[in-house]
Amino acid sequence: MIERYTLPEMGELWTDTYKFKTWLQVEIAVCEAQAELGAIPEAAVEDIKAKANFDPKRILEIEEEVRHDMIAFLTNVNEYVGDAGRYIHLGLTSSDVLDTALALQLVASLDIILEHLEKLSQAIRYQAQQHRNTVMIGRSHGIHAEPITFGFKLAGWLAEVCRNRDRLCQVRHEIAVGKISGAVGTYANINPRVEAIACQNLGLQPDTASTQVISRDRHANFVQQLALLGATLERFAVEIRNLQRTDVLEVEEYFSKGQKGSSAMPHKRNPIRSERLTGMARIVRGHAVAALENVALWHERDISHSSVERVILPDACILTHFMLVEITDLVKKLLVYPENMKRNMNLYGGVVFSQRVLLTLVDKGMTREEAYRIVQSCAHEAWNKPEGNFHELIAKNPQVMSKLTPPEIEACFEPQHHLQHMDEIYQRLGI
Repeated sequence: MIERYTLPEMGELWTDTYKFKTWLQVEIAVCEAQAELGAIPEAAVEDIKAKANFDPKRILEIEEEVRHDMIAFLTNVNEYVGDAGRYIHLGLTSSDVLDTALALQLVASLDIILEHLEKLSQAIRYQAQQHRNTVMIGRSHGIHAEPITFGFKLAGWLAEVCRNRDRLCQVRHEIAVGKISGAVGTYANINPRVEAIACQNLGLQPDTASTQVISRDRHANFVQQLALLGATLERFAVEIRNLQRTDVLEVEEYFSKGQKGSSAMPHKRNPIRSERLTGMARIVRGHAVAALENVALWHERDISHSSVERVILPDACILTHFMLVEITDLVKKLLVYPENMKRNMNLYGGVVFSQRVLLTLVDKGMTREEAYRIVQSCAHEAWNKPEGNFHELIAKNPQVMSKLTPPEIEACFEPQHHLQHMDEIYQRLGI
């Protein structure tokens, strides 16, 4: 991932140095397990732990010659360890280390993502509390429908974030597996108890039935869940973009002092952060497709997945982290304009209250078909006219007046009717 979108907290987990650190962590955990079972001397393990080290530049130099990253790593580590190094990687194949260490990276990455997802949850929760009673128009097909509150909209966001959190917690459990089972996964040259001990010490579970690699359905699910989280964040971003349109202007991204919106037009205040999030979600979704392609490997293993994962796993984690930090700050600083919401809701004399008029007329004995015809006629007469006033047309309509008193007509245009069950939704979310 380019530096522009790489934040240090996550970027650090995907450096060569961190990767080699996890490789060494796995190798030492295996040595400790071997020693616990009496397969190698305890003294040798202590020597390895005391001396083991690596130099990323040196590893790359060796790899230039041997054309194998794990061999280059082991060669460099043994340059530090010396004689006891013969016990490192004993009975293992490269994927034992690569896949187990990758699990450590993915778990660490998910922990950061879950931490920032909780921060987003808190930001949305706060805004939902602040705007619990901020009335605005709900829209379907992009057209004014019926009144809601901005807090209600945010409550829906919060519920979706919670679902993403639950899915990611499940993915964390699924991805936290290691394999120390040797070539083609048969334990021919390594005791299965070594795998159990090493994985336990690393905070992982042994894979149920690995081949020479951990099956890539786990990794595909990992990336797909990040893509789904990205789609959620994109939904929020697209909503902000729509509500910031000049002809709507019900919310707006915070515009800092000195910020410029356009090189040509000084008046512009563009939703650039929301647009950025929309674009990033597309990238993560693309990586999900590549992750699915990685599932079908030849027989017990090939390395067609390897080159793909070197790109998609760091990218997906780094981008998801960046998106979470970005959307959380955006939500915290979001500018909300209740007066514009009120203005938009009352366009054309409150046509959005048409259903209340319809149902009230039906309740007073009018057939639904007749009530619909009358209400629709008044609504369409008011629609898209500067002077259009649905409220006045309804109040002066003889057929309506024959059924409803003026106070009953006024009650049809009261937004609070539409908000009477909001508390129940808030209670479900603990807001």
